[in-house]
Amino acid sequence: MRYEGPIYRPPSEADSLLIQATVGCPHNKCTFCMVYKNDIRFKIRKVSEIKEDLLQAREVYGEDVKTLFFPAGNTIAMKTDDLCEICRFAGKTFPHLQRITVYGSSQFIHKKGPEELKRLAEAGLSRIHVGLESGDDIILEKIKKGTSSKEQIKAGQWVMAAGIDLSLYVILGIGGRERTVAHAEGTAKVLNEISPDFIRLRTFVPKINTPLLEDVNMGVFRMLGPHDVLKETAMLVKNLSASSCLVSDHYTNYINIKGKLPDEKDKLLEEIEKAMKMDESAFRPFFVGNQ
Repeated sequence: MRYEGPIYRPPSEADSLLIQATVGCPHNKCTFCMVYKNDIRFKIRKVSEIKEDLLQAREVYGEDVKTLFFPAGNTIAMKTDDLCEICRFAGKTFPHLQRITVYGSSQFIHKKGPEELKRLAEAGLSRIHVGLESGDDIILEKIKKGTSSKEQIKAGQWVMAAGIDLSLYVILGIGGRERTVAHAEGTAKVLNEISPDFIRLRTFVPKINTPLLEDVNMGVFRMLGPHDVLKETAMLVKNLSASSCLVSDHYTNYINIKGKLPDEKDKLLEEIEKAMKMDESAFRPFFVGNQ
């Protein structure tokens, strides 16, 4: 198998076979992201090469591969015909395959439209991980996400209607002190409109060589402390009416919580309230990320 540039995968894909389908990210403008900033240009690998890597993986791991993830940062941007082809080929190569997953941002999902998403589902694509980050349009513009809350809602609804599992990632604290309430309320509104399968929480950590770190250092962006992040989390959860599994399972978070919404909302809020009573010194220290 051949790999180029940074290869990232979600924690939930830890046991998945990784076969690179794209390199880099076609947007690559988010002010908080450092992953593909070192002159790594987006490109789509040839279908023939991807198939060769799938066949080589079968030689190495056998046919009993059950989950497959196609990196890199925005594989949904592939031409639909090509993505369908490698999904179908993967299904034939690994007869016990249960899940095929990609990263995809809302603007590129939106470009696909509902019919192409249905085709991808029929070809075997079964889960998309999407960095929602926020549902507040002002925040989305500031972090140069390249999408809007309206587009995020439509894209998410189309994915769900196609029968593809949807994991949406929210970055707690990405609005700073200025927009913490707007972030919590706006994000909950978008999530409620979509009701994704998974809502996955991450906490903003400034990364090296990013514009947002420069804003933090200059005092332009005022970060939330642990209690502020937990307060924002509680606001978000209180405003959620979506039928989703909420998961907070990342090294950036101050606490890890998990529950099925809406049934376990009270339990989640109790855990957050309990954590807010802890002294801030009990939580992880501030750090600048390098990955």
